[in-house]
Order: sequence, then C-alpha cells, then structure tokens
Amino acid sequence: MILTPILGALVTYFTGKAGTKVVRALALAFSLFALALSILAYGSILTENKGAELNFVEGPYPWIETFKGLSYYIAMDGLSGPLVLITGILTVLVVLGSYDLITFREPLYYSLILFFEGVIFGVFTAQNLFLFFIFYELVLIPMFLFIGIWGGPKRKYAAIKFLIFTSAGSAFLLLAFMALWIFSPNTLNIPELYGKIPFWLQVWASFATLIGFGVKLPIVPLHTWLPDAHVEAPAPISVFLAGLLLKMGGYGFVRVNIGLLPEASRELSWIFITIGLVTMFYGAIVAMIQKDLKRMIALTSINHMGYVLLGAFTGNLLGLSGAMFQMFNHAALIGLLFMLSGYIHEQAGTRDLTILRGMKQLMPKTSLLLIVGSMAAMGFPTFSSFLSEFMVIYGAISLNSFYAIAIAVPLITVGYFMWMMKRAIFTPSLSNHYHDLPSHSFLHLAAYMLPLILFLAMPWLMLNIINPISAKLIIGG
Repeated sequence: MILTPILGALVTYFTGKAGTKVVRALALAFSLFALALSILAYGSILTENKGAELNFVEGPYPWIETFKGLSYYIAMDGLSGPLVLITGILTVLVVLGSYDLITFREPLYYSLILFFEGVIFGVFTAQNLFLFFIFYELVLIPMFLFIGIWGGPKRKYAAIKFLIFTSAGSAFLLLAFMALWIFSPNTLNIPELYGKIPFWLQVWASFATLIGFGVKLPIVPLHTWLPDAHVEAPAPISVFLAGLLLKMGGYGFVRVNIGLLPEASRELSWIFITIGLVTMFYGAIVAMIQKDLKRMIALTSINHMGYVLLGAFTGNLLGLSGAMFQMFNHAALIGLLFMLSGYIHEQAGTRDLTILRGMKQLMPKTSLLLIVGSMAAMGFPTFSSFLSEFMVIYGAISLNSFYAIAIAVPLITVGYFMWMMKRAIFTPSLSNHYHDLPSHSFLHLAAYMLPLILFLAMPWLMLNIINPISAKLIIGG
C-alpha cells in the first residue's frame, strides 16, 4: 500500500507525454489497486478480530546503526485500519473528481496525488516514532505544491502560511520524540515504549504534542492556517486536506498521547477536553457567519475535529471509540461537501452565499447532494456521523455531567447548515447561467455517502475493529 502509489506516481509523471487520458487512467488504476489492498487489509483484521493486535508486521529493521532504536517498523491495528480504508476510498474519489476540475499540469498533479496517498499510508501504519515523523513531514511536500500551483488567487500566501504553521508544529513533535528517545529505553519503536516512559517526561511530551498535533487537527488558536488553505486549494485537494491531513493530528493524539503517555493524558485530560470544547464551539459559531460556502465548510471541519479531541481524552470506551469513528465519518462527509463547493463554483461562477440562489430550480442534482451532505454534517440519524457524535458526547457526559454543554454544538451546526440551504437552494433564482452536474459526476459524488450509510446500517463493521484497540489503550496497554 505504501510503495505501490509512490511507484505509481513516478510512472504517471514520466508517461505524461502519452496524453491526458493515459495519465488519468494510470492514476485511477494505481489508486484502485491501493483501495483493493486497503479493503483486504481492513477485512482481514475485522474477520480475524485482531483490532487490538499488530497485523502485517514488517520489521523492526535497523535503519541507522549509529542510533539504536531508529528502525523501519510498520504494521496495522484497529486504530490504523479505518484511516487506511478511508485513505484508499478518498484517493479514488479525488482522482475521479479531478477530471472535471483540474485542467493543467495534469501529469504532475496526478503523480502528487499518488505520492500523497503512499505517504499517508505510511503515517497511519508506522510503528516507529522517527519513521512516523518522516512520513508526517513528507506529506507537506505535495500539499504545499497542490495549494501553490493549482490554488486560487492567493495561493502563494496560503501555501506559505500552511508550510510555516505545520513546520512549526512539527518542530515541537521532533523535540518530544527526541526527549522520549534520550530519556526512555533508548528506542522509538512504539510497542517497546508502552509503560516505560516516566511520568515527568510524559507531562512535558504531552504539552509538546498538544502543539505539534494540535496544529494539524487543528485546535483553537492554532487553526488560522486552515481556512486560507481550504479557500485557495482546489476542491479535490481540500478533500485530502480535511479528510486525511487533519486526521494525522487526531491519529497522533490517540497513538502517541493516549497510547504512550497514558498517565499524563489522564492527569491533563481536562486541558485537552477544554480545548476540544472551545474548538467545537468556535468552529461552529464562526462558521455560522461566513458568506463563502467553502470557508463555511472549512470552519465546520474545525468544529468536527473538536469532537475527536473531546472523545479521545474522556478515558472511556464510548468516547475513545467515538473519536476514532468520527475521524472516519468526517473524512467521508467533508469530502462530499468540499467537492460540491468546487462544482458549485464552476457551475454557478460563485460560492458567495449572498449571491448564490435558486439552486433547487437550476441545479437539482447538485442541490440534492448538498442537502444530503449537509444532513450528514449535521449528524442526521440516517448517517453514521450521528452515531460517532452521539458516542463522543455520551462518553463525555459519562465522565462529567458539565460536558453536556457539548450538546449545544450540534444545534449550532444545524442552524448554519439550514440557513445555508434556505439561502442557496430554496430561494427564487436570480440567474439563468447555472448548469447542473453531469451524470458521471453525480454518481462519483454520491459515492461519498455510501460508507456513512453502510456503517450506520452495520456499525459492527467499524466498531468491531476499533473497540478492541480502544479497550487496550484505556487500560494503558
């Protein structure tokens, strides 16, 4: 899964002279192959009930002999599985969505998509902190180029701001990992660090990772790079940005903080939970006053990622499993919304909600998908996003009844999505220049909703893989 997309990136780039159709076909073929591998891997862990164990282990193989503990070590467990699966799904859908929206330098574009996919697989499967950090940083390269080359009018500003914020956060991560390597058992292999990190070191490392992973999640006030990056990035890349790159932060909090720093996570949980609540409310309230559809969707991502931080640090099975489930659900629903923002801008010539009107009459297929995607974002009970948000909030209330305040966030979310739909869809049209989605685009966009329906109808397909690893992490294993 890691090497095939990276090799595919090279093949796709160097066959660029064969024409656009060949480049697109190669990108789709490699992404479909990676998706097949991710489904097989996920299915194997699920059917064998091995969510709490490491599967498909490679290593540890010594990497740099001078530094003991720096090794190539990858594997999958119940935490990796859902994120690996959604990576495979989103990459295929991003490739398909790019056919209509990306029209220049396509060999480079599609090769970067495949490179990004391979590196993200590496992030979610690395079992050595140094290897994890390498993959974590490599993600910045294609994302910087995506925004800087194919972005909007302020793409250079947004790309540089993205790079500065994420690089600064990574510096704190590197300091934390170096401290763990120096003052712990002289290894960075994650399974070898369980239960062997002294409490004082856990505390300092927790504050460093709060900043490092917090930038990626993102938490308030480290979020300011995100709206600019989303607004300027092309719509398919916003899917990667919100669907996968933000999940690196949530994954890091669970893998490193909950897994390796359990005592500090329990003692400092009130800090992380407070930040999570602030992030939830801030994202929802600020999204409510946006006039640009894409910026509103970007800020609702901040809102939904607050759920992840809240749930992860509740210290109970419902909250932690809900946080993991929320990462998967959010990736699917936000992917549809961001792709729709790109198509709406292309079809109507604007994303301004004070101008965008009458979509119901002139863009019925687009309107239908926007309504369905908004319902999923609101946590409507017909989608699995409802289940994950319910789990997080119930887990938080089980910890402390004061955290019931989180129930207000979905109400705010419903408010601004309803306002958006009323304004853009259910008002009389002021223009006849809109055009609707072609059938092939409608079908690939509708595919974003399939996982959300499937995992609500059969939640055991997800919970049976994440509950075992959640239970293991809760007891400090």
